[in-house]
Amino acid sequence: MLNNAEAEKLLKENSVLLNGHFLLTSGRHSDTYLQCARVFQDPKLSEIFCKSLAEKFDDEKIDIVIGPAIGAILMSYEMSRILGVKNIFAERDTNSEMTLRRGFELKPGQKVLVVEDVVTTGGSVKEVLKLVENCGAEIVGVGSIVDRTGGEKVFDCRFESVYSAKVKSYEKDNCPLCKEGNLPPIKPGSRKI
Repeated sequence: MLNNAEAEKLLKENSVLLNGHFLLTSGRHSDTYLQCARVFQDPKLSEIFCKSLAEKFDDEKIDIVIGPAIGAILMSYEMSRILGVKNIFAERDTNSEMTLRRGFELKPGQKVLVVEDVVTTGGSVKEVLKLVENCGAEIVGVGSIVDRTGGEKVFDCRFESVYSAKVKSYEKDNCPLCKEGNLPPIKPGSRKI
């Protein structure tokens, strides 16, 4: 199992953990960005991180893994492969609500692990947790590669991560990097603001 320092080293070596001046999806600025999609471009690296996370849930009997599209699709697959269980993903419908499509289903009593590559506020995961509960399935916990909260309690269930750090962010008007004026912010994320 990776410890936090080992995970950080791997994240830096694989250009997942970046330093600079970043414009986040929220509109806030930060000197740190985590591009977890890069973990999943390398099968060996994704296996290292997902095995480390799976070990944290060794004491649970998990029936199925689910994650929110699009960020956790690859992760839910890799976690399910390691755990030897099925995986599905939730996606937004036309009303922007998380739902199961493509014939996916959760059955009452199934033990479900919810996964996400990066947790910042936990918004998407909370929607998936509600979906799982509405199906009558049992939530085992939430697992992520990266916890950007530094260990804050964001869920009402067990939460495990491989790497945890409190990543500072700033409103544009209070951004010390903007005030320095040396480096304009870049937007490396997957969504437009």
